[in-house]
Amino acid sequence: MFDKLKKKFSEVFSGHGDKELQEDKPVTEGKTVEQGKIIRRIDLEDTIQETLLESDVSFDATEDIIGQLKTRLGKIKRKVDYSTVQNELKNVIRDVITKNNLNSINLLDVDKKPYVILFLGINGTGKTTTIGKLAFYLKNNGKSVVLSASDTFRAGAIDQINILADRVGVELIKHDFRSDPASVAFDAIDHARARKMDFVLIDSAGRMQTNKNLLDEMKKIKRVAKPDMTLLVLDAMIGQDVIEQATTFSKEINYDGIIVTKLDTDAKGGSIISISAGIKKPILFVGIGQEMEDLIPFDVDWYLNKIFSS
Repeated sequence: MFDKLKKKFSEVFSGHGDKELQEDKPVTEGKTVEQGKIIRRIDLEDTIQETLLESDVSFDATEDIIGQLKTRLGKIKRKVDYSTVQNELKNVIRDVITKNNLNSINLLDVDKKPYVILFLGINGTGKTTTIGKLAFYLKNNGKSVVLSASDTFRAGAIDQINILADRVGVELIKHDFRSDPASVAFDAIDHARARKMDFVLIDSAGRMQTNKNLLDEMKKIKRVAKPDMTLLVLDAMIGQDVIEQATTFSKEINYDGIIVTKLDTDAKGGSIISISAGIKKPILFVGIGQEMEDLIPFDVDWYLNKIFSS
């Protein structure tokens, strides 16, 4: 997980902790950092920029990070060394991510019952599996959950969520293939309300974000269900396309937060930064594996520990 970014940062910073950096001292030809030569700070900043771009951090996010890093380093009056740069880089990345997570909601502490969550996302993101994983997480924390099989456009989707509900041990409300998705959601909410259940998790068709008819159907689900939260599920492996997907969904259907899946297969490591900086919505959970327990609340320090060597 995040092997490329962690390796690159390790190569940049490891073994150089107290080595001084100077703003304008030229590097003697043939000398390298490994040979103990003091180098210009701007050269290290350029190396960091290149590392971020190569690790799937978007251009805009990279420019923002480098700009903030230069500002922070410029305010430091004492000697600037590699350890200082690494610490300030960590702080900048933390700020980029957390400023969009300030309004993140702790689902274990909501005061409404049932609390209704609608899930959006295109085919292949792992949306339906993520719903099962979130149901597992909530159930393990003492919450009662019912699932709504509102992706009625694929018979396989109904079968899939039925299997997940059985596996997790939660209730499922489903109708026949091709039935009205909004009516399934309505019945699931009614079922949960009558039984004083804690959560309703509503699946929706994994429609392409450019298909207007299917987007309109999703809007109908939202009008009928009136969800307390709408979450967009994004695949970490699709690179910069996540920004386009999220932007298109945002124009059509407002959502409150993001779940990022398949981080266990994200070798580059920069997707979290790009998503945080480019979408400006809180990341609530991340998928880190194939098992039901492999959906965890997102924590920025967990991420920083993954990309920087201790």
